[in-house]
Amino acid sequence: METAVATLPYTHTADLFIDGAWTPAEGTGSTPVTNPATEEIWGSVPIASAGDLDRAVGAARHAFTGHGWRDLTPTERAGHLLRLADEVEKRAEAISHTNTWENGSPVAETARAASNAAAIFRYFASLAPHLETPDIRPFPDGSAETVVRKDPVGVCALIAPWNFPINLVVAKLAPALMAGCTVVIKPASPTPLSIRQIADAATAAGIPAGVINVVTGNSSVGDALVRHPGIDKVAFTGSTPVGRSIGAACGELLRPVTLELGGKSSALVLPDVDLAEMAKVLIRSCMRNTGQTCYISTRVLAPRERYDELVDMVTATISAAPQGDPMDPATVFGPSATAAQRDTVRGYIRSGIAEGARATTGGDVASGFDRGFYVKPTVFVDVTPGMRIAREEIFGPVLSILRYDTLDEAVGIANNTGFGLGGTVFSADVDLAFEVAARVDTGSIGLNFFASNHAAPFAGRHDSGLGVEFGLEGLHVYLKPQSVHRRIRS
Repeated sequence: METAVATLPYTHTADLFIDGAWTPAEGTGSTPVTNPATEEIWGSVPIASAGDLDRAVGAARHAFTGHGWRDLTPTERAGHLLRLADEVEKRAEAISHTNTWENGSPVAETARAASNAAAIFRYFASLAPHLETPDIRPFPDGSAETVVRKDPVGVCALIAPWNFPINLVVAKLAPALMAGCTVVIKPASPTPLSIRQIADAATAAGIPAGVINVVTGNSSVGDALVRHPGIDKVAFTGSTPVGRSIGAACGELLRPVTLELGGKSSALVLPDVDLAEMAKVLIRSCMRNTGQTCYISTRVLAPRERYDELVDMVTATISAAPQGDPMDPATVFGPSATAAQRDTVRGYIRSGIAEGARATTGGDVASGFDRGFYVKPTVFVDVTPGMRIAREEIFGPVLSILRYDTLDEAVGIANNTGFGLGGTVFSADVDLAFEVAARVDTGSIGLNFFASNHAAPFAGRHDSGLGVEFGLEGLHVYLKPQSVHRRIRS
């Protein structure tokens, strides 16, 4: 396999972004960056030391108080965000190519990263009037009133995963900046280079020094950042086990935390479904980014009377989607992001077969590639709710189709999970689909498609997390209220 030439402005680096500049790390260790499609090490970043974290957090603190990022008006901060959005879009190709070389996401996916990030910045910039509108609440007896101030939380640690290393940072960064907070970003170990484009864009946009800082390293660096005494809030996206650990630490420290965690969502297919229409959005809704997306509906719940034809449609759709070089715009399925993730996915495929599921495409077979962390996209049928592949988050190109007899049974299967993040309902009757969606215990659900809306809250229930991202609600988690009571002047 010949991997297409990429635009890669960063490779081996030894610096961190602290106080508005790339500065040499004090730590002497480094983390390699591997191309999942070729297994070649093509870059590296430093492992931040305790001293590096102190410098980054200190710079963020000084920018919050000494330079007064929090003291700018919301309209002034919005202006910075709008300029940052423009600068990010200028770097679209470099962001896309670096992202793809880091985690194997096809360029068909990563090519949208910059425009999506810019849209997030612009949405939160549009909320400036909300922050500037006085919030005055009368006492019930009319004797006084309360002015509710919205103060920024302070210095925030933003810890990102490897599957969407730009947009899952920006989903935190944009509201934090709009609220008046300053930040220290810690990207995931496999994907530490693409985020450098955001730091450079911030400099070009005139974001003051220290408002945004970037440190790199392994999980111990993330843990030290979470527990750093100079951090006022933590925002994390990643696995549920790691989220529990971060949540426990923040609980001990009485530190606000937002956790966007794992999922095991269902596509609930009603008997009147138009399978041709469902096929058009199947991969986006159920196997996006080679199955490495937290909210996708990796369990398809099919009515018994349509089961066979739905299996045929799903199998044909998945098997026809090209897998290969992620730098090829025609590629739909790339490699798993890491060797460890590939092995995890293979383990789930073998467990499905061992428990009696049958693969209609893919399965426990060779990837067909002589290098790269590839796993054949797999569709399992004859899956029952108790199987591991139906209960646990796989985070790979594996789809399970389960049979149901009644709508009540289908809703029960959809809700028989510790997670509650995403989901879809497929039906020709949108009103019926809307009614069914209300019965599914999940934070977000789509009718005949799934997509995130920057203006609407995205929040997990149960083991899928705490807190919320996007929408006004996503801005408020970076604010703390102060109630000022005053007598009403006569």
